[in-house]
Amino acid sequence: MDSEKEKKMEKAYESGFKYERDYGSCPQCTFAAVNEILGKENKEIFKAIDGLAGGLGRTTNGTCGALTGGVAAISQRYGREDFPNLGQREKCMTLTKKLHDRFMEEYGSVICKDVQTKIMGRSYDFWNPKEREEFDKAGGHTEKCPDVVGKAAKWTVEILMDEK
Repeated sequence: MDSEKEKKMEKAYESGFKYERDYGSCPQCTFAAVNEILGKENKEIFKAIDGLAGGLGRTTNGTCGALTGGVAAISQRYGREDFPNLGQREKCMTLTKKLHDRFMEEYGSVICKDVQTKIMGRSYDFWNPKEREEFDKAGGHTEKCPDVVGKAAKWTVEILMDEK
């Protein structure tokens, strides 16, 4: 692996980790870190993906927000732009699958509560104030989820750089 790519991947990890630790919203943090490193910004997408945090509206039942943020970064580059134009849709799906497969390899699932269980030994109900406090005390927003976001940003940068 070339040193330029490695540096960008590491910077993406660091930015993603810091954003999640300091601001929360795993999809936004992954998306912002990738775009910071690869030089693309889109405030509308950034805003639109906020509701994907915590496995979709903090339910933890949906896809991990760190993964969906990475998918948003891939899709803004390779997703189709309108109907019926397919554009680079196959490339978008292929790159998204690569990111999905990295998550599966690392966490055994792409579902938020399953990722939590893998990294924290259990999942938390973010709508229960007591459990949310326990999540925070267990390092959920200081080290655990920031690490997931950092890895998602790093992997997304790697996938996108390999494509160029």
